[in-house]
Amino acid sequence: MTETVVAAEVLSEVRGQVGFITLNRPRALNALSLGMVRDLMATLLAWQADDRVLAVAIRGSNKEGPFGAFCAGGDIRFLHQAGSQGNPLIEDFFTEEYALNHLIHNYTKPYIAFMDGIVMGGGMGISQGAALRVVTERTKMAMPETAIGLFPDVGGGYFLSRCPGSVGEWLALTGDTIGAGDAIENQLADGCLPSDQQAAVWDALGSQHFADGQAIRAFVASKFVAASAHHTSARADIDQYFSLPTVGDIVRALESADTDWARATAATLRKRSPLMLHVVLEQIRRARHMGLADDLRMERDMVRHCFFLRPGQSETVEGIRALAVDKDHTPKWNPGRIEDVTPEMVTPFFASPWPVHAHPLAALK
Repeated sequence: MTETVVAAEVLSEVRGQVGFITLNRPRALNALSLGMVRDLMATLLAWQADDRVLAVAIRGSNKEGPFGAFCAGGDIRFLHQAGSQGNPLIEDFFTEEYALNHLIHNYTKPYIAFMDGIVMGGGMGISQGAALRVVTERTKMAMPETAIGLFPDVGGGYFLSRCPGSVGEWLALTGDTIGAGDAIENQLADGCLPSDQQAAVWDALGSQHFADGQAIRAFVASKFVAASAHHTSARADIDQYFSLPTVGDIVRALESADTDWARATAATLRKRSPLMLHVVLEQIRRARHMGLADDLRMERDMVRHCFFLRPGQSETVEGIRALAVDKDHTPKWNPGRIEDVTPEMVTPFFASPWPVHAHPLAALK
C-alpha cells in the first residue's frame, strides 16, 4: 500500500525568538488558497499572544527550495471555478483574506516580509502591512488585476493610493511590474537585500539573541544595499497623465503623445477591462481619503459586485477564463471599449450589499 503525504502549504516554526513562516506551494508560485489564508491567520494570532515570539519573518519558496518566489496572488483557478458555480467558499476566501491583511497591518510585533521574486496581488496583501518590506534584485512586484477584470484588492486601494504623486493610479490601472528600486522609491518596500544573502540573514534571526522585536527589525535593515530605480525617468509622465480626471482623458492624452512610453502605456490600457479601469480609478481616489479598515470594507463590497451582482456577465470570471483557464488571451469585455463605459455602470460597485452592522468585515477597526 502506497501512502501519499501531501506537504503543508504553510510551514511555520519558532526558532530562538522569531516565528518563521514559509509559503510552500511552489508549483503555484505560492498563490494563496483558503486553507493557506486560514493557516496564516491562526499562526499569526497564536504568535501574537506568545511571549517567546518577538517578531515574525515570512518568505516564499520555489521548486528548488526557499526564497525565489514570494507569492503570485490568490488562487485564480479556484476563483474562476467558484465564481462560475456560485460556490459560497469564494465569499469566505475574500472575507478571511482581507481580515488577514488587516491583522498584518496592525500586528503588534515586527512582521518582516522577504519579498524575493514574484510579489503580486495577494502577495502584496500579506507583505504591504509588514513592519519591514524586504525586496531583492529579483523582485517582480505588481498589482495586475485589471488584466483579469478585477481590481487591486487586499488593501490595494489603501497602499497604492499612498504612493507618491499619481504612481498609485498608474500601477493600479496598467498592472505594470516594477523591481526593487522602484518599489522602494514608490514607498512599497523599505530596503533591498541581495538575494544571495537572504538565507544567512534568515538563519541568523533564529540563532542570535535580540533585546526586543525592534532589534530584530534593525538587524535585518542593517543588511540593506542600494537599489536603482528604472521608472524614475517616467515619473513626470506618470504624474502628468495619470492625474487626469477620467480613464478616457488618460488614454486620449497618452494616444496623442509622441513617445514610446506613452504609446506602450496606452496599448496596455486598451487590453484591460474597460469597465474595471473606470472602477479602479474611482477606487484609488476614494481610498486616498480612507483608513485601511474602511478601504477593505469597500473592496469587500466591490468583490461581491465583481462575482455576483453584475447582471449578464462577470468581467472577473471572463478575464480569468481568458488569461488562466482557456489561455486564449482574448477576453470578451463588456463594454468592449473604454469610451462606452458610463458612470451608471461604475457607481453600483461602490454600493454596499450589506447594512453596516451586518458587513462581513464590520469588526475591523
